[in-house]
Amino acid sequence: MTHSTFDLTGKVALVTGGNGGIGLGMAEELAKSGADVCIWGQNEAKNKAAVEKLKSYGRQAVAFKCDVSDENQVEESFTRSVETLGKVDACFANAGVGRLGTPFHKMDLSEWRQVFGINMEGVFFTFRAAVGHMLEQGQGGSLVVTSSLSANYGMPAGEHYAATKAGVLSIIRALAVEYARHGIRANAILPGWIETDMTAPLFGIEKFEKNVIPRIPQRRWGIPADFGPIAVYFASDASAYHSGDAVVIDGGYSCF
Repeated sequence: MTHSTFDLTGKVALVTGGNGGIGLGMAEELAKSGADVCIWGQNEAKNKAAVEKLKSYGRQAVAFKCDVSDENQVEESFTRSVETLGKVDACFANAGVGRLGTPFHKMDLSEWRQVFGINMEGVFFTFRAAVGHMLEQGQGGSLVVTSSLSANYGMPAGEHYAATKAGVLSIIRALAVEYARHGIRANAILPGWIETDMTAPLFGIEKFEKNVIPRIPQRRWGIPADFGPIAVYFASDASAYHSGDAVVIDGGYSCF
């Protein structure tokens, strides 16, 4: 039985990039805890499969195809989300693109802008829509962004990715201060090495695994389900006084 503090019955959560990986791990646990869930993703087949899985927990679930780097698509998708589920209490800006592996001295502007368009401007568009809605509702809300350990540590051939993941931490701190008086809190989650479609090319590389696994005290890769509980916490009333923070979930990697 869900403890009443973490009971999300009556709440609506929006998860961008929620059709797979960390986003779906969050969405599943949110639904299990009683929330109605809306996910955004660009792959319609994955959207459909994710919605069916979420509905199996007895909650309302919908998905909209949305490229978060497109301002108009974000505005339209947010409007449709509210029209369908009535409101948004917790907004998880999780959609992102990973490192593309281009050496910095060979990186072109189009690649740089692609990463910034999704990872930085996508967060701006999403949270801007969410804050406006939450202010109009007058009931506060929770904003959560998926950052990365690369925000704090050097990431070769991923300077654009790291810059965006560091940048969203500053956005979170500013939002936490600016909108606290309206009952809106803002926090970030920093994943470590998590096994998802985005990181799949790295896993299975023997040299990589031999270098990384010994540095993870728990001696395993993270999985999407590891992010469900923190999502529930930030969407619930249990986090009512928790804002402006960056929570690391990495199996102890960054402190070892």
